[in-house]
Amino acid sequence: MPTPTLLLNDPALKPYADVIARRLARIDAKEKEFTGGSKKLSDVAVNHLFFGLHKTKEGWVIREWAPNAQYVYLIGDFNAWKADSQWKFANIGGGRWELNLPNNALQHGMFYKLLVCWEGGSGERLPSHCRRVVQDAKTKLFAAQVWQPEKPYQWKNTTTNYQVPTTKYQVPSTNSGKWSLVAGRWLLIYEAHIGMATDKYEVGSYENFRLHVLPRIADLGYNTLQLMAIQEHPYYGSFGYQVSNFYAPSSRYGTPEELKALIDDAHGLGLTVIMDIVHSHAVKNDNEGLSHFDGTEYQYFHAGSKGQHPVWDSRCFDYGKNEVIALLLSNCHYWMQEFGFDGFRFDGVTSMIYTHHGLGVGFTHYDMYYNGEQDEDAITYLALANRLIHEINPHAITIAEDVSGMPGLAMANECGGIGFDYRMSMGVADFWIKTLKTKQDEQWHVGEMYYELTNKRADEKTISYAECHDQAMVGDKTIIFWLLDKEMYTGMSCLSPSTPIIDRGIALHKMIRLASLSTAGNGYLNFMGNEFGHPEWIDFPREGNEWSYHYARRQWNLLDDKNLRYKFLWAWDKAMIALCKKEQIFDASPFAIVQNVNDQVLVFKRNQTVFAYNFNPTQSFAHYGFEIDEGIYEVLLCSDDAAFGGFGRVDKSVQYATVAIDEKHYLKLYLPNRTVLVLQKSLKLLG
Repeated sequence: MPTPTLLLNDPALKPYADVIARRLARIDAKEKEFTGGSKKLSDVAVNHLFFGLHKTKEGWVIREWAPNAQYVYLIGDFNAWKADSQWKFANIGGGRWELNLPNNALQHGMFYKLLVCWEGGSGERLPSHCRRVVQDAKTKLFAAQVWQPEKPYQWKNTTTNYQVPTTKYQVPSTNSGKWSLVAGRWLLIYEAHIGMATDKYEVGSYENFRLHVLPRIADLGYNTLQLMAIQEHPYYGSFGYQVSNFYAPSSRYGTPEELKALIDDAHGLGLTVIMDIVHSHAVKNDNEGLSHFDGTEYQYFHAGSKGQHPVWDSRCFDYGKNEVIALLLSNCHYWMQEFGFDGFRFDGVTSMIYTHHGLGVGFTHYDMYYNGEQDEDAITYLALANRLIHEINPHAITIAEDVSGMPGLAMANECGGIGFDYRMSMGVADFWIKTLKTKQDEQWHVGEMYYELTNKRADEKTISYAECHDQAMVGDKTIIFWLLDKEMYTGMSCLSPSTPIIDRGIALHKMIRLASLSTAGNGYLNFMGNEFGHPEWIDFPREGNEWSYHYARRQWNLLDDKNLRYKFLWAWDKAMIALCKKEQIFDASPFAIVQNVNDQVLVFKRNQTVFAYNFNPTQSFAHYGFEIDEGIYEVLLCSDDAAFGGFGRVDKSVQYATVAIDEKHYLKLYLPNRTVLVLQKSLKLLG
């Protein structure tokens, strides 16, 4: 058997070759067990076509898996929520239950639940595969809803060819819906939450997002939309990470058809759409979720303390059970097949793949990835999920959220990895927040900065970000809040003179974001609103804030008010995204030219583009010199432009010619303080 690429690329992993080989063998064995060695994963990961409520030619059929149950009944508004023999399921073996009903038994819009009875008890439950769950406005109780519209949604855009491949991304060439391929190996992700995408004091809707937010995302130039909190969750304030109903798109935003229309329109705008999927744990609620579904604590989850997440107060799946793997694999299949999602960002991967969930552990040595404290059942599941997703769509995107840095997570199985396409480069955001919290501007170390921003495994594709939704949650601060603090309330008007704090904040906000983008491995992520320095934090309605929506929304009105300085940060974000795409900077790794700690100047080249950062808070340099390829250079982008809220100190019509000294060539720039210049060798003289 040939040595996996993972080991060839990193000889320090050779002591763990046997563990890596064992994991790969487990993955292959489990797939063979599922498929029988002859079928495809996509043929067998079809729980969504068997379990749950379905309309048939003869009427209705509903099926459930509840191995500990003695009886199962269907109850709802059609039978006054009372169990009787007409609505009693039949045991069809293997812990499965089935009920067949005539056409007139159920109608679109009716509400229902299961009454599951076991020895010594019973409980009302929502079906494990129900596709729509609605909360009663008065009682606050949740119920499944029969959802069978007369006319199924008609897709306008075929989703098959819209995904961003790992080697190319696709853009619309005409308004006719045809597509053309453009070279590139990178994603520009706009992370969004449907509910808080409105500026009103309410839960936003799929329709509001489709009509009013999608155009903004497309205008900015992002090529990928990542949607949070889609799977139904009983507590809105969980940000969607306490899932109860894995197959139901959250009804608090609207109907399934409205979600499909949103995804359809996003595809029409050239956006790939991925879902923030939560398979790392489940809400512990019995009545709404899967916990104690059939009266046991171990049906879907580990028994005892192992089945309880010690921090998240949720249930931990038992990935060693084939029924659990089938539930989750089919869930991936369902969201792709039914809603046209182009891939997934898997949440909480660290919690999944370690028995200690990564809590209180510093991953400082390779032993910590192979010492037996890993949940190899979870690793097997994640590998199978990646195989299934890419089998369904070879161009699909999978991203792992992992803070541990396990080698090979974002490498193909045949290379020795788990199979994700990308991993989140989570240390970048941590670096920026730590810097803003603990260091004065004069202490910013550009050598440390460059190391932290580029410290990635070269053989795995990564997504960087200056901040995501995590940094915006109540209890922390966004970057703009760290920079401006209380002056964001008094100093963002263009009608009044700026202040040193506002000038500093706007300048550094732009530099931090471009530094994160220009050093990113294979993609960049931004959370909704942060591109224009959205003020304040995110705090969902809860008892502690008197159930207020004040902080659970995006104040687009601040951006649209041309008398406010937020417009400058938006313009900068749009410009840097456009430059990244036009110059295809990710087609090469960044190469450092200058890391002058004393001057606080960082210069590096990426592809054919030069990035020159002056983080010095006070000193501008009239002729800052560094060695580079001979030629005449022009400025492509300058953060100090007045259009971006700067002072306009750089004349972009000026070209910079290299100077020969001792057979070497040097470029000498005017580099103002707290400014980044982006340059490229000119093909012709300007003017």
